[in-house]
Amino acid sequence: MSVVRRATPDDAEELIRLRQVMIDSLFATGSAAAAESDTGWHAESLAVVRNKLADPDGDFAAFVVDRPVQPEPSQGSGQPEPSEQSRRLAALVVGTLDYRIGRAGNPRGVIGHVFSVATDPDQRRRGYARAGMEALLGWFRERGAGSVELNASAEAEPLYASLGFVRKPDPSMRLRL
Repeated sequence: MSVVRRATPDDAEELIRLRQVMIDSLFATGSAAAAESDTGWHAESLAVVRNKLADPDGDFAAFVVDRPVQPEPSQGSGQPEPSEQSRRLAALVVGTLDYRIGRAGNPRGVIGHVFSVATDPDQRRRGYARAGMEALLGWFRERGAGSVELNASAEAEPLYASLGFVRKPDPSMRLRL
């Protein structure tokens, strides 16, 4: 039985929380840290994320690992109740499919893009990110992606390399609108 499952709209708040965990770990120091730690975007993004998760046939997929349940004694019923911590996710992996005119090696032009991989700090080193990546890569294959792209932190690069990713020269540029 896999610990990974496809995220549902009920997971949207946790996806946003774990995305912030990822952002905070990438921009822990330096001038970008203050700008990236702004969480004002969470509320506005919530409805969008819920809608994306509600469309299982869309071009957006999130795979998650639930935090292991550690029940706490309840008051009165005698049955343990899940703690607030246990209702949280431990890890997430999120990706999208994009289309570009085909080329050699990818004539259909379908490209997967991994843009959020995050594990709560106290849940790391348990294989959750690898299991989530394997599920997402399977989804990309099922959907016909000819390649998958991602940006890797130095800490995560060994995981991605073990899954077959290779570093490429990157001529990327960005314009914020």
